[in-house]
Amino acid sequence: MTAAARAATLRALHHDRRPADPLILPNVWDAASARVFANAGFPALATPSAGIAASLGYADGETPADEMFAAIARIVRAVDVPVTADVEAGYGLSAGELVGRLAEAGAVGCNLEDSDHATGALRDPQEQADWLAEVRAEAGEALVVNARIDTFLRGGTDLDAALERAHRYAAAGADCLYPILAPPELLPELAAAAPLPLNALAKAGGPAPRELGALGATRITFGGGLHHAAMTTLAAEAARLRDGADS
Repeated sequence: MTAAARAATLRALHHDRRPADPLILPNVWDAASARVFANAGFPALATPSAGIAASLGYADGETPADEMFAAIARIVRAVDVPVTADVEAGYGLSAGELVGRLAEAGAVGCNLEDSDHATGALRDPQEQADWLAEVRAEAGEALVVNARIDTFLRGGTDLDAALERAHRYAAAGADCLYPILAPPELLPELAAAAPLPLNALAKAGGPAPRELGALGATRITFGGGLHHAAMTTLAAEAARLRDGADS
């Protein structure tokens, strides 16, 4: 399957979904975890910046671009389903460079966040929209762009501020909108007013993926949560072995 065909497959998975049947994209951090979820029958996978960073020995947000793209490429090579990659704020690459690096790695989708890593603040919404439009122009239809909206992550509570960004990013050519950490009770209003499918983050202790779907989310991801759960299980096994377990 060509990259364009994989992108079309991934894009189509976002549409015509029933409210209680959102697109669930497990976040995988290496080739082995990718194979586990692909073999379980998931039609597409996502990568988490936090999970990959931890697997490579970095804090989230500190993974060098070369190592991030190499990790994405290993995941893509390991499975036959489309992979969308969290590439944070683009690592300072030009739109052309970013699209080229994603294509080299084999990813057919990406998250792009609107936080400025240099300042820790939100980017101007129109500047971010212009950047997303450049990415769309470089990629054409060969990349599914998930535009992350960080207003809630940065402590904001203004629904209108998130929706302003949503409409600008949609007009710039995004395929999906990701108001990360939006309170679940706001999802119905966000979904009703947003011009594109919504990505919601499923967290331990929060609503289940299908509950988030019923609230208005079309696409569900887990950030670094699945990696954290796997490491918690591994830590328990390590403690069991340390304490003299026989098997």
